[in-house]
Amino acid sequence: MRHRNAGYKLGRNTSHRRAMLRNLVTSIVLEDRVETTIAKAKAARPHVEKLITLGKRGDLHARRQALAYLQTREAVTRLFDTVAPRYGDRQGGYLRIIRSGFQRGDGAEKAFIELLGAEQLLDEKREKRAEARAKRREEMQKQLEEQQPEGGEQA
Repeated sequence: MRHRNAGYKLGRNTSHRRAMLRNLVTSIVLEDRVETTIAKAKAARPHVEKLITLGKRGDLHARRQALAYLQTREAVTRLFDTVAPRYGDRQGGYLRIIRSGFQRGDGAEKAFIELLGAEQLLDEKREKRAEARAKRREEMQKQLEEQQPEGGEQA
């Protein structure tokens, strides 16, 4: 019987599970959106929500508590400066889990876990990536065109 045994074990021992969740939560705070398995997303959700609540408090003790859990100082500053102010009047429910298919190796269900209100930032990132890809593609086309006539003259 599993009475009063809450939480997800995720097939890991305690220290590995704790380290993995800390890394995942740090990535969510830094990147706004991460792809992982459903079980890991559901296990990370309460940790992220607690950290955002700490960020909304905003005092020194809350900052130190967040620093004790998150991996980097950049994650803590981003949590307190940009992420937490987004949810000033919201009473929880800061994350969205979107199922995205299955993993190739073991068939585990994959999902995106993302912060609500980060859609604008994610769209800007996508646009920048698309522009960079288009620029690289044009440069490759120019190089191919320059190489093409040289090869044709020799033959």
